[in-house]
Amino acid sequence: MALQWDLADTEAIAARVARIESEIGPVDILVNNTGGPPPTPASGQDLALWRKHFDAMVLSVIAITDQLLPGMRQRGFGRIITSTSSGVVAPIANLGLSNALRLALVGWSKTLSREVGHDGVTCNIVLPGRIATARIHFLDEAKAKRENRPLADVTAESTGAIAVGRYGEPGEYADAVTFLASPRAGYITGSTLRIDGGLIASI
Repeated sequence: MALQWDLADTEAIAARVARIESEIGPVDILVNNTGGPPPTPASGQDLALWRKHFDAMVLSVIAITDQLLPGMRQRGFGRIITSTSSGVVAPIANLGLSNALRLALVGWSKTLSREVGHDGVTCNIVLPGRIATARIHFLDEAKAKRENRPLADVTAESTGAIAVGRYGEPGEYADAVTFLASPRAGYITGSTLRIDGGLIASI
């Protein structure tokens, strides 16, 4: 079942969740995966731009989770998996908004995990590196244009920084998320899982 709505419109969340639960049933697994903001430096951005993407990327995730959490706790099982970015560990140049806003979700998820763990609900963060999606292609194109370089050179440079030497496949990301969503991952909570092919250099 697919529903389309602007995640920044938090007023629509209750009705959307009610429709999902009435047509499909209770929600036990929630994967929070929002779009990303435009590439920008961290400084000099209009406050309205910060507010817009805070509502869409942070507040929407918190509001949807809060809507579903009581049912998960009552049933004694729930999985809340929030996708952020490798930028929360190693900030990415020219992604100032993304680095800052996604990091807020890491603190929120860790705090929440300690509040709901006794109820059978786990909360984890996944950090995708460079997964071969339209978003990554867009970022590579934007960098090539910004630096007046061939796209092939930008892509080669990017994959050269990844230990496995390539971009990840969406299915590889999905496999990791699927495990965290399963009953077998019941003892993993408050964690961050890097799905980055060894991109992030820090331990």
